[in-house]
Formats: sequence, structure tokens, C-alpha cells
Amino acid sequence: MVTVIPPDLVDFLESGISTLLSTRDASLRPFATRATGTLVHPGRSRVTVLVSAHRAARLCADLADNGRIAAGFSRPTDNFSIQLKGRAAEVRPATDAERPIAERYLAAYVDMLYLVGMPRSLTKRVRLWPATAIVFDVEGVYVQTPGPGAGRPLVAR
Repeated sequence: MVTVIPPDLVDFLESGISTLLSTRDASLRPFATRATGTLVHPGRSRVTVLVSAHRAARLCADLADNGRIAAGFSRPTDNFSIQLKGRAAEVRPATDAERPIAERYLAAYVDMLYLVGMPRSLTKRVRLWPATAIVFDVEGVYVQTPGPGAGRPLVAR
């Protein structure tokens, strides 16, 4: 079942927040890696998430096995966190046209981490390119902000 992302979350998901992609293999062994940019598609039921190609091998193998993916988005300044779960529709090398998504993400991510005390000289070293694009259909949107509502499906605001 495809879920539509609420419109007020689009800017949040596409901003410079901490983004982790998670998969599992056939033995249910989890894997997670940092993403380097997100694009919410028109219609808000599909997203493309970029990950540095040098970190994508296990992710791609898991997606080839079962297609299941979760993406966690968390803003370090207030811990507002959302998780998207879904099924991969496409896994491919990122295109040159998608590179600005990663560059915009890194600039905003560096600034976000600076606000919580991380030196820009460290955080701007994130390896962006070449990248792998993971396109997935969103099947669930969940609240992950620490507190009593964590883990519950997001109710449209």
C-alpha cells in the first residue's frame, strides 16, 4: 500500500538533516548507512535517496534480495524525527542531474551539525560522489521523535 507524505514534511525531508537508510538481508541481519540527499517526487508517494556509492554495496544487495527499506530523518537541533518505510522501485547510479541534490544536502547538513557543536572542517568531508540513487515507494510514515508517540504511524496534521 502506497502512502502519501504530508506536504508539510517535504521541506524537512529534503533539508540537511541526519538521514540514515536501513535494510535487511535474507537472514534478517540489519544494515544502515548515511544518505547524502533526498528528493520527494511529485505526488509525495515516492522518494529518491542518494547514498555515496562507496557505501552502497550491502544496501544494494539487500534491496536486490527483498526490496525492503527504511529511511530515518532526524533534525539534531530538536530531535524531530520521521521514518519512511517502503519498497525499492529502482536502484541505479545517480545521474549528473541529481548531483546538486547531494551538494545542497551537504551544505545544509554541515550547517545543521555546526549548530550542535560539530566543526565544519570535519563534517564537510562527507564523500558525496559518485552516488547511488535508491528510489522507493513509501508504504508508511512514522513518528520517531523520542517520547510517548515514537514508533506510531504519523497522523496527518
